[in-house]
Amino acid sequence: MSAALSRIAPLLKSAAPGTTVTTAGWVRTRRDSKQGFSFVELNDGSCMANLQLVIDSGVPGYADVIKHVTTGSSLRVSGELKESPGANQRVELHVQSLELLGEADADKYPLQKKRHSFEFLREIAHLRPRTNTFGAIARVRNCVCRAIHDFFQQRDFLHVQTPLITTSDCEGAGEMFTVTTLLDPDREAKGFKPGEIDYSHDFFGKKASLTVSGQLEGEIFACAVGPIYTFGPTFRAENSNTTRHLAEFWMIEPEAPFYELVDDMQLAEDFIKFVIRACLEHCAEDMQFFNDRIDNTVLSTMQNILDHQFKRVSYTEAVALLEKSGKTWEYPVAWGINLQAEHERWLTEDHFKQPIIVYDYPRTLKPFYMYCNDDGKTVRAMDVLVPRVGEIIGGSQREHRLDVLESRLAESGLDPAAYWWYLDLRRYGSVPHSGFGLGLERMILLLTGMQNIRDVIPFPRTPKNAEF
Repeated sequence: MSAALSRIAPLLKSAAPGTTVTTAGWVRTRRDSKQGFSFVELNDGSCMANLQLVIDSGVPGYADVIKHVTTGSSLRVSGELKESPGANQRVELHVQSLELLGEADADKYPLQKKRHSFEFLREIAHLRPRTNTFGAIARVRNCVCRAIHDFFQQRDFLHVQTPLITTSDCEGAGEMFTVTTLLDPDREAKGFKPGEIDYSHDFFGKKASLTVSGQLEGEIFACAVGPIYTFGPTFRAENSNTTRHLAEFWMIEPEAPFYELVDDMQLAEDFIKFVIRACLEHCAEDMQFFNDRIDNTVLSTMQNILDHQFKRVSYTEAVALLEKSGKTWEYPVAWGINLQAEHERWLTEDHFKQPIIVYDYPRTLKPFYMYCNDDGKTVRAMDVLVPRVGEIIGGSQREHRLDVLESRLAESGLDPAAYWWYLDLRRYGSVPHSGFGLGLERMILLLTGMQNIRDVIPFPRTPKNAEF
């Protein structure tokens, strides 16, 4: 963006009438007047609103250019801001010079002046950011990312970059994407036997995968330099086509030494509230749009979260409440089962009517690294559940006792040799520590009221879908 080029958002908000400016953007609509001038709505993505251009036929090149000014085309214009007689806009730009930067065939341009289904827009993800909804999602997502860094930096958490390629399965579920060069089409010419899978010949000399979490590596730094957080893409080869799952998504994972579960829960609550406040302050217009056009409970849900201290409820208490609810569940409730979305939403929306944190889950439901309670049945795990979305954060106190961790690895069927360095952290100055994970896209779902997680990430990766 040229330093001399003004963005539309500040022009509409505060630029004084009489100011001469140059701006650029994409045409939303054009309407010609019989009096010899045209009205053009221009948008550059900096805000929801369009800047109205008033282009007189006396502008140099008007006759040659205006016929190519169609929806989707791009313009650079200069002129004088004047007070607008229209009720919905403070100023409009009276154009003095006009340059067509790029044409858009009006008959073929996919984004016409009508509402398009989100399913259709996923097929043209390279153009959907130009719509009101996806422009607003992009701005909210940007605000969330900035707020995440602000939150942790203000609390002296170090930002640590953990590897995308790993040889450890953090979750122990095996749903990982293998990274290999053994499928090289020239592999046989290089001496490999047909059908051979010997990872000692592979690029890394062992089986490697895309990471499902930066947590384990994050613990290395947390146990050396203090509180840290990671923020990066993660990958899960889970063959799921639900509205809540992606194969590639972004995770925020703080880790703090000397934190026990109660500290972890408070950090998670403070974190969510900080991000919500940032979006309400800096993306007010976009948040109002989501409330008006997508889900009319968006703003009330945000306020509900801000107004309440998150209630702490043990898993055992939660299951008892679900069993006594009198409801018929699609997924029957019993102690030892995973809570499903229907259970989480009933707890937050119908019973408590506020966010809650469920803690002390059965050890059989959770990964090997979670701290085992003295009852032998539960671990110090916690999930933050919010109205309308359900689980938004999952976390735990980590198991810092070497003997217990070794027994948990065996119990989970995992090879301790693959986790030698993780075990070393328990041999040399082990300390209690805790952390959690927030899926960025789950947070965007909460803030926007969107129903499908594929619509809150720029380019969704799902089974049989890796376009763009």
